[in-house]
Amino acid sequence: MEETNFPNFSMTGTNYENLSNRAILTPPHNSNPTTISVNVGVILDLETEVGQMGLTCINMSLSDFYSSNPSYKTRLVLNVRDSKRDEVAAAAGALDLIKNKQVQAIIGPQGSAQADFLIHLGNKLHVPIISFSATSPSLSSIRSPYFIRAAQNDSSQVNAISAVVQAFGWREAVLVYIDNEFAEGIIPSLTDALEKVNTRVHYRSLIHPLATDDQILRELYKLMTMQTRVFIVHMLPTLGYRLFAKVKEVGMMSEGYVWIMTNGITDLWRSVDSSVVANSMQGVLGIKTHVPSTQNQHDFMLRWKMKFQQDNPSILNPMLNIFGYWAYDAAWALAMAVEEMGAANFTFQTLNASTDVIDVDTIRVSRNGQKLLQNLANMTFVGLTGYFSLVNGQLESSVFQIVNINGNAARGIGFWTLENGLLRDLNSFNTSKYSTFKSNLGPMIWPGDSTSIPKGWEIPVNGKRLRILVPVKEGFNQFVKVTRDPSTNTSLVTGYCIDIFQAVIEKLPYAVPYDFFPFALPNGSSAGSYNDMIDQVFYQNYDAVVGDTTIIANRSLYVDFTLPYTESGNALLVPYKDHKGKSAWVFLQPLTWDLWLATVCFFVFIALVVWILEHRVNEDFRGPAMHQVCTSFWFSFSTIVFAQTDRVFSNLARFVVIIWVFVLRKSGEKVGYQYGSFCYGILKQMNFDDSRLISYKSVEECLALLSNGSAKGGIAAAFDGVLSIKLILSQYCNKYTMIPVSKTAGLGFVFPKGSQLVPDISRALLNITEGPKMTEIENTWFTSKTNCPNSTTSLSSNSLGLDSFLGLFFIAGAAAVLALLIFMVTFVKRNWHEVTGSSSSSWEKIVALGRRFYQRDLNSYTFRKGRFRDKSIDDGGNEIAAVVTLENTHLPPSPSSDSSQINDVLTNKQGTPSPEVGFPNPVDKGGLGIAINAELTSQK
Repeated sequence: MEETNFPNFSMTGTNYENLSNRAILTPPHNSNPTTISVNVGVILDLETEVGQMGLTCINMSLSDFYSSNPSYKTRLVLNVRDSKRDEVAAAAGALDLIKNKQVQAIIGPQGSAQADFLIHLGNKLHVPIISFSATSPSLSSIRSPYFIRAAQNDSSQVNAISAVVQAFGWREAVLVYIDNEFAEGIIPSLTDALEKVNTRVHYRSLIHPLATDDQILRELYKLMTMQTRVFIVHMLPTLGYRLFAKVKEVGMMSEGYVWIMTNGITDLWRSVDSSVVANSMQGVLGIKTHVPSTQNQHDFMLRWKMKFQQDNPSILNPMLNIFGYWAYDAAWALAMAVEEMGAANFTFQTLNASTDVIDVDTIRVSRNGQKLLQNLANMTFVGLTGYFSLVNGQLESSVFQIVNINGNAARGIGFWTLENGLLRDLNSFNTSKYSTFKSNLGPMIWPGDSTSIPKGWEIPVNGKRLRILVPVKEGFNQFVKVTRDPSTNTSLVTGYCIDIFQAVIEKLPYAVPYDFFPFALPNGSSAGSYNDMIDQVFYQNYDAVVGDTTIIANRSLYVDFTLPYTESGNALLVPYKDHKGKSAWVFLQPLTWDLWLATVCFFVFIALVVWILEHRVNEDFRGPAMHQVCTSFWFSFSTIVFAQTDRVFSNLARFVVIIWVFVLRKSGEKVGYQYGSFCYGILKQMNFDDSRLISYKSVEECLALLSNGSAKGGIAAAFDGVLSIKLILSQYCNKYTMIPVSKTAGLGFVFPKGSQLVPDISRALLNITEGPKMTEIENTWFTSKTNCPNSTTSLSSNSLGLDSFLGLFFIAGAAAVLALLIFMVTFVKRNWHEVTGSSSSSWEKIVALGRRFYQRDLNSYTFRKGRFRDKSIDDGGNEIAAVVTLENTHLPPSPSSDSSQINDVLTNKQGTPSPEVGFPNPVDKGGLGIAINAELTSQK
C-alpha cells in the first residue's frame, strides 16, 4: 500500500449511544455530486476496547482509501449499531440495517456467538457478513457462503502449538478453556493436532466465563492431583488473567509446570493487567499471530493513537492489536470490492415470503450480494498485516510467533510456518524440510525461573502414592518373596525383581513414592494368576505390577510394559537320564550311531517310496534326475523338521506321510508348567489336553514331578521361562538340562496404557542392565550351588539306541511298503496289455513297463485339471500324439518303428544322447519323425 499523508477524519467527542441511529459519511472534501453512496452496516460491541478500536480503524481505513483514490465513483456510508455484548441486540441491529437502511454488507459482529445468527440472515438476504474478530472455527462452513472472515481461523494455530509440544517431547497435555462458543470450535482441531504428534489429551478443564474465584480454585486443585504438568490455555484475557492469578496462588506456576497460551490471550496481550503478568505469568509460553513490522504500520499506529484518544478521551494509553489491523484491512477490501462493481443499482428486491415472524415479507433481497461476494473473494492487496488474500472465505493463515513471558513483556523466541515448522529466525527459511527441533527456538525462562526444560509430568505432591501389586508365590521366591509380619500387619517384599525395580527408581532424576501391595487373599494365599494382576492395572485399581511378569503380545493390548530386564524365551527342562527309555521326549536326546544310520536309511527309503508314488502324477517329482532326487530327499526330511508345505497328489503317498508325521508328533507324556503363568495358554495352543498338563508352584514340586515321570503321575518335562529354568539349573544342573523352545520378550514391569513413567523407567533399566549393578543383583539371587559336569560327556553317556525307535520304524516302514505294494499292483493291472499283447521277450516287456512308468499319467485327476493351463499342455499333447501316430501310421515297417530300436537311435552305445537326436523339421520326416520327437519330449 502506498505511503501517503492522509488527512485526519475524526469523530471528536463521539457519543457511541447516538451512533446507533446515525450514518457516518465520508469526508466533505471527498464529496462529489457524481459519486454513489453505498450503505454498509457496522455492528460492534462499542462498550469494549476491541469494539471501539475496530470502529476507529474502519473509519481511518475508509478515509485513507478515498483520500488516496479521489477519482473513485463510490463512497461507503457507515451505519453503526451497538450490539451491547448481546446476541439479540446484534440480530435486531442487523435486521434494522437490512430492512431500513438497505445496507449492501455488514462489518461485524464482534463475537462468534453474535455472528452465528447474522450468518444465517446474510445467507437468506444475500448480504455479505464481514467479521474481523469472530474467529471460532465452527463458523466456517460450506453452508455459510455469505460469511467473510477477514481474520484467521483459531484452528490455524493448532499445528504451531503441537509443534512446540512435539519439540520438547511432552506426551500428555491438559486443555484449559472457556466454556462457550469461543472454544468449542478449536478444541477438536487442537486435540487432533496433538494426537498426530503422539501427545494425548489427558483431561479437558472447562471454566465458565462467569466462574467465581472459588470455582477456579476448585478446578485448579483437581489439576494438581494429576501427573500431567503441561497445560494449554484457550480463553480471552478477561478470564485468562484471573486464571493465572489463581494458578500462582496455589503454587502451579513453579518449576516443572508448563503453561502454553493460544493467541486468544497473546494477540490481546496489551489488554492484560500488567501486575498479573509480572506476578503470575513468568515463564509462560504463547502463540501469537505474527504481524510484520513496517514503516507504514508504524505511521498508522501513531495516527491511530491520536485519533482514538480524540474519539475516546476517557481511555488512557490505548493499545492497538491484531484485530484493529484486520478491521482496517476488512474495510479497505470492502471499499475496493464495491468500487469494482461500478455504478450498479445498489437496491433490494422484495423477498417472496410471508410466513416469517419478523415481517420478513417487507425485507428485500440484495440484488448485488452475489457479485459483491465474488469481488471480495477475489480481492488481494498488501494491507497492514501483510498480504491480504481470502481462502475459502477467510484470511489465509500466516506466520505465528512463539513468545515467552519474561518481566512485563512477551519476548519472541522463534516462529512457526506451515512450510518449515519451527524457525529461530524468519530469514533462515529451509524449504527442503519441516522441522520441530527445540534447538530452532531461542533460550527461554520456564515457570519458577528455571532454565531446565520441564519433562511435562510429575508425581503429584498431594496426590496418591503409586500402588504397586506384587505376586504372592509359594515357590520361586528368588524372584519375589512376600514375608508378612503378624505383629505389625505389614508385608516385607524382597527378591530379584524387587531389587531391580528399586535400583531403577533410584536412577530416576525425581522422587517416585510408592507402596507394595501383595496380590493375596485374606489368608495370605495368591489371589490369582499374573493375568489377573494385569487386569487390576487395566481397570486402574493399581498403578503398576512388579514381579516376574513376561512381556507377551496379548498382554500389551491392555497395558504398557517397560523394556525387558532379562533375556527372552521359553524352554523345556528335561532330565539327563531316561532309565526306561519310554519318555515322550526321547526324540530330543542325542542318538547312538546305529540309530543315526537307521534314520538316514529310513529317510532314503521313504524318499524312494514317495518318488515312486508321485512321479507319474506330480510335476514337483519330475524333471532332471538331480532335481527329482533332491526333491524326494527334501520332502522326506521336511516332514520332521518343518510344517509340511509340499504338495502331495497321490492318496497313497498322503497315507505314508500322515503315518510318518503322526508317529513322530503324537505322544501321551505329561508336561508341567508354573502355576499362574502364561505358559498354560501356550501349551493349550500347542494342542495339549488338560489331562496332560500339571501345574507346580515351587522348584521342589517341579523336581518331584520330573523325578516321578509320567508313568507315576509326574511329568516328562517342565515348560517355563528361561530365567525360571536357569534358577533350577543353578542348583540342580547335574541332573537336568534346558532345551530352548520359543521366544518371548522377557520380563518387564507393568504400567497402565499411556503411563508417563514407562519411558523414564525404560531408560533407567538400560543403565542398570548395562552396568555392574545388574551382575551384582543376579549373583545375589542366582548363585550356583553345585558344580556342573561337562554336559557333552553326560549326554553322550546316555545316548539313545535303535531299540528306542523300533516301533516307530516298524509302523512307518509297514505303511510305506503297503502303499508301495498297492501302487505296483494297480500299475501292473492298468498296463497288463503291455505284458500280454506282445510277443517280445520278458526283458523287453519289463523295459516297456518301465518306460510307461516314467511317463506322466495323463488320465490322473492332476493332469486332467491342468491340461489347458500350464506347461503340461504341450507335453501331454505330445505324448498323445506319439501314441496316435505310432498306431495309425501307414508307413512300411522300419527298424525305427520298434520302441527298443528307437531308443538305440536316440542314444549311442555308451547310453549317452546321440548328436543326431534333433531333427531340423520333424514334419518333413513324416509321422515317424513326429512320433520320435514326441517320445523324446515325454522322456524329459
